Amino acid sequence: MLVERLSRIALLGSTWVLYLLLGLSVLSIASAIERWFFFARRSDNIDSLAARFSEALEVEDFDLARQVLRESRSIEARVVLTALRWVHGGPRALADALDASMANARGQLTRSTYLLGTLGNNAPFVGLLGTVIGVIEAFHQLGDAGQNKAAMGNVMVGIAEALVATGVGLFVAIPAVVIYNLIQKKISEVETGVQVLGKLAGAFAEARERAGEVLPRMPAASPAESKVTSLADSKPSLVAKARAAEGG
Repeated sequence: MLVERLSRIALLGSTWVLYLLLGLSVLSIASAIERWFFFARRSDNIDSLAARFSEALEVEDFDLARQVLRESRSIEARVVLTALRWVHGGPRALADALDASMANARGQLTRSTYLLGTLGNNAPFVGLLGTVIGVIEAFHQLGDAGQNKAAMGNVMVGIAEALVATGVGLFVAIPAVVIYNLIQKKISEVETGVQVLGKLAGAFAEARERAGEVLPRMPAASPAESKVTSLADSKPSLVAKARAAEGG
């Protein structure tokens, strides 16, 4: 009973599998375009950024270092700028803040990657399913054809068409795998950039701490500022306020 019902479903044909694969290919292309625009709008020359950031820290101009990060549109600068709010806690607090900030940003970085990875791994099996269904249908027609040579020729054509589904599945899977690997490479580059900038900030904090100097404290960001991880220049730091009071 169960086999007969499954056979009836198989005899409906494999055309729907091709339409499914077509839809998945469109979805894969859309995800790739979205990821390309995402990273293109947030890219920057990290080597140049790290050099300017390091120069600002070397002269102990923390406000300039923050300004360098604010002027960059890169994801790395945003992550590090968010973590710098905890620089007053010392190198260990800064390192923990960097980990938390990077973990928070990873959600945006990996968006759509699970879809692409799933398509790359499973699209060939979807195509294979279409081929199996097509072969089942072809053999069913072969049984009905008997010794009719013309009908048997149609069966061979049906088997050839069924194999198309496997080819289409591979056509969908291969680009998805390539795009997925490219995105993973870009994410790895972002993490490396965050590590470089974070190490520079950590070295600055450790040097100030060993010298017995007060580490800079950044003002608390408003909810609107938190979304863009940008701090207002008009708000003086608490250290600056204290120094102004002492000078007065």
